[in-house]
Amino acid sequence: MKPKIILFDELTSALAPEMSKEVLDVMLDLARSEMTLLVVTHVKWHLPAKWRIASCSWTLAELVEAGAPNMFFDNPEIDRTKLFQEQIP
Repeated sequence: MKPKIILFDELTSALAPEMSKEVLDVMLDLARSEMTLLVVTHVKWHLPAKWRIASCSWTLAELVEAGAPNMFFDNPEIDRTKLFQEQIP
C-alpha cells in the first residue's frame, strides 16, 4: 500500500503515556517524509513545539478557527476558541 493520506482518529485516547509517545514519534516520522496526515481529536494535545508541524488546523464546534496551528495554539482570534483553550489543562 502507498496511501496518499492517513487518517488518525483519537489515536492516543486509550494509550498509556509511553505508548502515546511511540505513536506520536511514528506520526512525526511520517510527516517528515511528507506523508499527508489528517488527525482528529476532541482535546488539545499536550504536544511539544516539534508537533506544530501541520500546514493547517481547524477547530470544530462549528468552524471556529482555521489557519496555521500556531494561531490556534498560541494566538486564537475568536472568543469561543480562547474560552476553549482556557478550559483545557
